[in-house]
Amino acid sequence: MPQGDKSSYTDKQKRQAEHIEAGYEKKGLSTKSAEARAWATVNKISGGGKRSGSGRKKA
Repeated sequence: MPQGDKSSYTDKQKRQAEHIEAGYEKKGLSTKSAEARAWATVNKISGGGKRSGSGRKKA
């Protein structure tokens, strides 16, 4: 999977990123930096994309 690939994220995480990005753009950030901050925020909230396997940390 190449860097920046968003295929491992759930639909909910993608929607969250879109809403967060819109908020940052409304505050005056450029599209590129708003997108980067939005995905960083989603990663912080959810811990990244889909993950499988036993022993996964619960929270």
